[in-house]
Amino acid sequence: MSDPATETDAQQAAIDVDREKGNFRYKEDYAYDAGVGLTPATLDYIAKVKGEDEWVREFRHKALRIFESLPLPTHWATKDLEAIRFEDIRYYLAKGQKPSRTWEEVPDDVKATFERLGIPESERKFLAGVEAQFDSEAAYSNMKADLEKQGVIFVGPTEGLREHAEVFRRWFGKVIPASDNKFAALNSAVFSGGSFIYVPKGVKVRQPLQAYFRINAENFGQFERTLIIADEGAEVTYMEGCTAPKFETATLHSAVVELVALKGAKIQYITVQNWSNNVFNLVTKRGLAEEDAEVRWIDCNIGSRLTMKYPGVVLRGRRARGEVLSIALASDGQHQDTGAKMIHAADDTTSNIISKSISVGEGRATYRGQVHIPRTLRNCRNNTECDALLINANSRTDTYPAITVRGSRNSVQHEASVSKVSAEQIFYMMQRGLSEGEAMSLAVNGFVNDLVKEFPMEYSVELKRLIELEMEGSVG
Repeated sequence: MSDPATETDAQQAAIDVDREKGNFRYKEDYAYDAGVGLTPATLDYIAKVKGEDEWVREFRHKALRIFESLPLPTHWATKDLEAIRFEDIRYYLAKGQKPSRTWEEVPDDVKATFERLGIPESERKFLAGVEAQFDSEAAYSNMKADLEKQGVIFVGPTEGLREHAEVFRRWFGKVIPASDNKFAALNSAVFSGGSFIYVPKGVKVRQPLQAYFRINAENFGQFERTLIIADEGAEVTYMEGCTAPKFETATLHSAVVELVALKGAKIQYITVQNWSNNVFNLVTKRGLAEEDAEVRWIDCNIGSRLTMKYPGVVLRGRRARGEVLSIALASDGQHQDTGAKMIHAADDTTSNIISKSISVGEGRATYRGQVHIPRTLRNCRNNTECDALLINANSRTDTYPAITVRGSRNSVQHEASVSKVSAEQIFYMMQRGLSEGEAMSLAVNGFVNDLVKEFPMEYSVELKRLIELEMEGSVG
């Protein structure tokens, strides 16, 4: 008779997480460094380096005061957040490069980093526009000529503030104000890098725009800021990938993403993150949908020590639609605290939330959601589905849905399930010649397959491969 302890060890070895694909770094050689710690002088340094207008500098200082006045969130994840030492973080690092328009112009060491991540190949095959961010600033951005002819703007926020202020300033900080939460305030104070996209009326961008974000430096905080505006009848898909090397010290990633879909517009925002397990990934994402508009978040969270991310949609116009499709995979020492927020603010609005999580080893996955429909509205509909898969007895999952529906003219449905990988199913697949890791990977991919199909082809292939690496413990 086999030893149960030996079997458990073998099973754990088969599904151990290995992030070596993203675990590489290059020499830190920065032309601009704001130093360690966060003071008003830090903000002045960033504003001076970027050549920002006085109103931007004042915006930063006001946000810093808000950040200092707000406590850390005390209702969940408090012990994990207490490990962040804000006074030890470097808030701005840049090599001095401006966004390059051709790949050949990118500094060699930065180019080597992104070649490891496959950006040139991805761009040749799939992308109409791409922007790559290395630490605080964009290292590479490119747009095809046909997009520029249509009036599509795809630049970083610094360039957006300087060259497109009439469009940028109208919505900047309006969907997510600095006072929204402590980490939104922090981002508002020290934001650097990210994307600004404006799609003119009636323009439908046929191919996705894409950005990559990479953290290379230790004790560093990355605070990109993204603002996407789709004017009336416009359509755009934006995809982002994230990665970081492995350090002994905690690394902070705190982004803010604001989406504005005007009348009849459609925005689809796709994220595949594969952070190293030393990263605190604390992100605020929210979209605003006007009449007949649609905002759709597709979100995959793999890696990081702690992720707190709840993409939301404010359905402000009649017949507006919001959707969040999310996948989270938590391994040993990781907590994926993810979810969605749907705020109905007009009649005949529709929202849909589908969340799937996988907990491996002693990993913890949490769904935290909010749906709000006031009494004054009618014909509003919401559907929420939360499914969790536990790989073994030490895995943990939690679900905290907060659904507030008032009045009798609206409808909401909520469904949740928790299941474990069937030992019989794994045994059956192993009898057909699969290894235990391969069998686990097949079971997990089957669990998330209906959501993976919603990703564009190149990302669905990448996502399935990432899950295979998680399950097999192989080197990428």
